[in-house]
This record gives sequence, C-alpha cells and structure tokens, in this order.
Amino acid sequence: MIDPRLQTLRILREQGTVTRTAAVLHLTPSTVSQQLRGLAQELDVELLEQVGRRVKLTEAAHALLRHADLLFAQAERARAELAEHRAGIAGVLRICSMPTALAALVAPAAARLRAAHPGLTVELIEDESGHCFELLAAGDSDIAVVLPSPGSPAPGDARFEQLPLLDEPMDLLVPVGHWLADRDDVALADAAHEPWITGRERITHRLVVSAACATAGFTPRIAGQAVDFTGVAAMVAHGFGVSLIGRLSLIPPEFAVVRVPLHGDSVPIRRHLTVVRRGGGGHPVVAEGLRMIRAVSAQRPGITLLADRNPIGERRIHQR
Repeated sequence: MIDPRLQTLRILREQGTVTRTAAVLHLTPSTVSQQLRGLAQELDVELLEQVGRRVKLTEAAHALLRHADLLFAQAERARAELAEHRAGIAGVLRICSMPTALAALVAPAAARLRAAHPGLTVELIEDESGHCFELLAAGDSDIAVVLPSPGSPAPGDARFEQLPLLDEPMDLLVPVGHWLADRDDVALADAAHEPWITGRERITHRLVVSAACATAGFTPRIAGQAVDFTGVAAMVAHGFGVSLIGRLSLIPPEFAVVRVPLHGDSVPIRRHLTVVRRGGGGHPVVAEGLRMIRAVSAQRPGITLLADRNPIGERRIHQR
C-alpha cells in the first residue's frame, strides 16, 4: 500500500550503509541506490549526502521519514482491520525470538497455535534481540520476543509497539559439590571471589552479569566466555567457574550443575518484551500469537507475568 522505496530509506536510517541495507532487504546494493535516487528525483529534494565511504541522511530525508513512520503504522492498522473481515485465524505468522524465550515460550506457543488453528502456518526464527528488531522492521517477522539492551529501540520508537511480557529472575549456577550448592538461597556477594563464566562481550548475558555484580559490590573475575547458556553451563559443570542463568533457561540434564536462588537487593531480573510493528497488534493473527505466548508464559513457574497493558510508548506517539 506504500511506496517500497520509503521502506528502503527507513532501513538505511538504521543500517547506515547501502550494503547493509541491501542485505536486510534481500536486494542488491545497486538496486537500493537506484531506488533512493529515483525517490529523490521524484520528490525534487536531496535525500543523501556522501561522507567518505558512507552516506548521511539529509534534513529532508529525516522529514520524509517522520511521515513514512506514520504511514507504515497506519497501513498496519488498515491490514489489521481488513483481516477482521476474514473468517477464522489463517495464513502465515512469523515469530522471532532470542534463544531462551524461543525454547521455553515461543516454540510451545507455536505448537499450540498450529493445533488450535489448522489453517495457520507458524514460522519461527531464533536470533539475538537486536536482530529481531531488524527482522520486524524489514517485514520478515510479525512478532518478536526480546530482551531490551543498550542500543535497542527506545520505548517510544515510532516503528514498534513494545509490550512488557514477564520478569525472569536470574539464579546462581554452580557445579554439583560446590560449597554454595546446598544453600536454599544465597546473596550474590557470596560468590564475589569465585571465577565467573559469562557471555561474550557482544552477548547481553555479559552485561547482565557485570551490572549485577557491580550492584553487589564487586567486579567478577572472568574465567570463561560463551555465546549461549549451554556453553556457560558446560563450563560451570566442569568446574571452570560460576555464573548467572535465567529461570527460563533450559540446561541439558547430563550437566552436573545446581541452580541456587538469589536473595537481597542485587537479584538481577531480565525483562522480556513482545514487540510488533506499530499498528500491527490489532491484526487477528498477530493478536492470537501474542495471546498464546502470554498463556504459555503464565504457566512457567518462578517468573512474574507482567500486566497486559497498552504498548510502551503508544500513548506518546498518538499525542504527537
């Protein structure tokens, strides 16, 4: 319903280069450049200026993008309203999620969706939270389950509706036989002198561990790094250190590790969000997907399901 060249400009705003924009949109760089040149010529304004090997959006481009974001949100609302005139929940629903939530929440919810609605095809994508936002923006996913982190879109971002889903406590993970393994709960500071296993610097887990330990009054001595919780748990199981692990995270049963709940003021919490394109939350298929994810979340022990309320930032956007 909208000139696709506006979407190309929106993606370029986030990606910063023509090459990366082309990759996100599954186009060639020459096609991206041609689209943007044509759009600029039709509007009779300069949209890009060359700065070294990169391009910079002009003031005219930013003005156009403000209108484009509103147009895309309205188009999503139009699709949602039209979908209400169709019979039943059918079609394709694409859900992307960071690994922990996909295994614990999204995959079970997707299975229930397929069973309840035989005409619905559900496609799942596992990726890091930042990439999930990119998949939504590019139209390659309809729902994302993510962890907000530095660099994530702000709550009032005009492109997305971000809805709180749940708060997930982190537990201390220690090997069987560790001196803290038999405790009912511990303070994080009790493990201040232990070697620590964390995620790699680009992984959110590294930030969570660093922030939690700082709140508890110490800097962790990092003895190992991993890209997922399976690697973290493997190193802990073999005595290389201790770590933090989310209550939802699944650990292979053969790993000899113990989860020890934390107490005190420095208990780290991971807040999970569901995210859709702004205006798209009212689509019957998307709404049913969100409802099923919440239903599965409500059945998981040890986590706090957050109130189902208006999307974060939605009111501010409508008041502009």
